[in-house]
Amino acid sequence: METLYEGKAKILYKTDDPDVLIAKFKNDLTAFDGTKHGTMASKGEINAKISSVIMKYLASHGVPNHFIELVPPDSHKVKSCKILPIEVIIRNYLAGSICKRFGLEEGKKLDEPLIEFCYKNDELHDPFICKNHAILFGWATPAQLARIEELAFSINMHMTNFWKEVGLTLVDFKLEFGLHKGEVILADEWTPDTCRLWDVKTGEKMDKDRFRRDLGGVLEAYEEVARRITGA
Repeated sequence: METLYEGKAKILYKTDDPDVLIAKFKNDLTAFDGTKHGTMASKGEINAKISSVIMKYLASHGVPNHFIELVPPDSHKVKSCKILPIEVIIRNYLAGSICKRFGLEEGKKLDEPLIEFCYKNDELHDPFICKNHAILFGWATPAQLARIEELAFSINMHMTNFWKEVGLTLVDFKLEFGLHKGEVILADEWTPDTCRLWDVKTGEKMDKDRFRRDLGGVLEAYEEVARRITGA
């Protein structure tokens, strides 16, 4: 297959159908815009499995996304879409960079979900933007941004319940959206790479913070997340 694009976490391949791509999940671990790097055996397979479960769950709850099917062991068949250069972050609790930016203590539950936007550009370290930046710089239209916000809050509602049912607290997460035949759809992935999950009972971190903060047990945490949502 011809490579279309290779990022930090996935490789996209063309297929015979221009509307369909293959997304292969890599075993790489990266943090801080790629300045910290490692590898973890089976990570690609684990994340492909986790994201497939979640994308199917979201589709069943009315959230359009690019997922078509799992291609074992570590790939997805996905709809081709034009990715909008906007990263969307939803925060339910204070954690990570927002605590550093504002001198806040990690762990506080917010009174309502907070939405933030970044310009997706590693070289510029994904700077924070407001909606007017996105509109005036031509990265998205007002209608597209309104749809993105609508989908993001809907995703948060469904996924908060999803994770609570398996004993995990959804702290925050990031999303990417694309245009498929003119429709705004959820793209990229949903894995422990792209969200923060804390065990409801112990508060243990079950996501990429274990790698970011050198906590150890990264593989075990990812495997446990996969086990909880698949039962296997």
